[in-house]
Amino acid sequence: MSDHDPIIAFLLEEKAVSPAEIEALTEKRKQSGESLLTLLKREKLVDEEQLARAVAAVNKFEFVNLSPEMIDPIIAHLISHELANRHSAIPFKREGQQLFVAMSSPLDLRARDEIELKTGYRVTPVAATPHAVQQAIHFHFDVSTVTKQAIASMRLKKDAGQGPQEGEESHAGGFGAGDDPITKLVASIVRGAIDARSSDIHLEPQTNELRVRYRVDGMLRRAVEVPISAQAEVISHLKILAQMDISEKRIPQDGHITLRHEGQEYDLRVSSLPSVGGEKIVLRILDKNASRWSLDEVVTSPEDNRKFRELAANPYGMLLLTGPTGSGKTTTLYSVLQLVNTPERNIVTVEDPVEYRLPGITQVQVKPVAGLTFASALRSILRQDPDIILIGEIRDLETAEIAISAALTGHLVLSTLHTNDAAGAVSRLVNIGIPPFLVASALLGAVAQRLIRVVCPRCKGPCEPDVHARELLEGHLNPGDENRLVRGAGCHYCYQTGYKGRKAIYEILPVSPKIRRMILDGAGDAPIKDQAVQEGMRVLRDSALDEVIRGVTTVEELMRVVDLKNG
Repeated sequence: MSDHDPIIAFLLEEKAVSPAEIEALTEKRKQSGESLLTLLKREKLVDEEQLARAVAAVNKFEFVNLSPEMIDPIIAHLISHELANRHSAIPFKREGQQLFVAMSSPLDLRARDEIELKTGYRVTPVAATPHAVQQAIHFHFDVSTVTKQAIASMRLKKDAGQGPQEGEESHAGGFGAGDDPITKLVASIVRGAIDARSSDIHLEPQTNELRVRYRVDGMLRRAVEVPISAQAEVISHLKILAQMDISEKRIPQDGHITLRHEGQEYDLRVSSLPSVGGEKIVLRILDKNASRWSLDEVVTSPEDNRKFRELAANPYGMLLLTGPTGSGKTTTLYSVLQLVNTPERNIVTVEDPVEYRLPGITQVQVKPVAGLTFASALRSILRQDPDIILIGEIRDLETAEIAISAALTGHLVLSTLHTNDAAGAVSRLVNIGIPPFLVASALLGAVAQRLIRVVCPRCKGPCEPDVHARELLEGHLNPGDENRLVRGAGCHYCYQTGYKGRKAIYEILPVSPKIRRMILDGAGDAPIKDQAVQEGMRVLRDSALDEVIRGVTTVEELMRVVDLKNG
């Protein structure tokens, strides 16, 4: 049966597999209905290279042992990063009008046609392993490599007297739309940040260079240094893309850019700030993919998830999330909104700014300059027959009063406050000017939140806790727990940090009848917190320790994120 499949026949001829192995797979195929090639890959009887060589030989393609060093950078950049990634293909040499392209799927006619259309050359496909092609793409389109090439191109142009002047028309193209070095450089910086899962890009003028840094998992890390000679052009290009005034350099400006990258849409919020060395630019990257707003994905702890669902099931009242800027409060609130977002409910939000669009929900952006503040927007919203209201942040007495009033008159109100822990939300509302009896009546619960970095799955390994770690973990470790403590060694996948991704930890304080009575009596934060702990609340410190013991994060990360004195 296998003799009819030329790829299987080739593998047998090359002795990559034995007839007995093929016979066993044929039996499995009868049960599963899957192809022999799929089963070969799953059972790992042949590796990536053997399979690629077999496909190449049967279809009479040349096979190349591709490495990044054998590719001419100028030839590689005849196609865009997006095109190379989409088709897992990279040009590696040119002979006259013939362009040799290494492809992991050399039979893909659509990819060949698209590359021919883009480059104007006749494409000759050459087979290579998917891993080798991806490695070459990563190397040649890496932000630092593109920066070096762009700077070299700019120097060549300047030497030839062709250097574009600041604000010239060559900047006007979109991401990757032009072939000039600045367009390529800016596109590379932005795409590099998206690929690194960065939330922000910082372009900071220094004495001798324009420093580019990415904020990944809440921490800033250096990406690349652009020579000071290119600073003005890079910043002008970004400002034009963001529809900002390039002639105005004395006052801060805001703008935004929309782009597509690997099939996903992204919004970039651009902010400029005049500084001593020139304008500093920060780009906030917003992924428009709304599928992330699932409570089960955001709140992974079963116990915390259950508590959130119980609080959100109330028909009216106020739920407050607290924590510093960048602790993921908006993401959690959106996931709660998605939980209660049904056709029977009218949900309205008032935010500053509206960062993500949520389908089925009316979102209002505050505009203080035009007189649309949180308070004025809320008054209008209450006349729009809402069931659930989300307020981006309670900042003043007027907003707090309307929010409390809405919670008491049959609306579910979700909002945020800046306090260190969950119990602090009560005293914060009282300090703003809300009487304790109104807080006690309206408040359903308060939740404190932090984001902790997760240990990299590819380089994590067991670690021995030091003396300080043992002190922290004392009383929390059961026999055998010590063996589950891990640390990331640092690898290419996590940019040598030892961490990849973040997850939220929570301190959830539901307002019980006893806590309601304490609020009415004017109790302080500490007694309310103690009572909540007696009723089963896990403080942030304990939530973080649980994640350390489960091998999700490290003691060092716990100490960085959680105030250990106050839990």
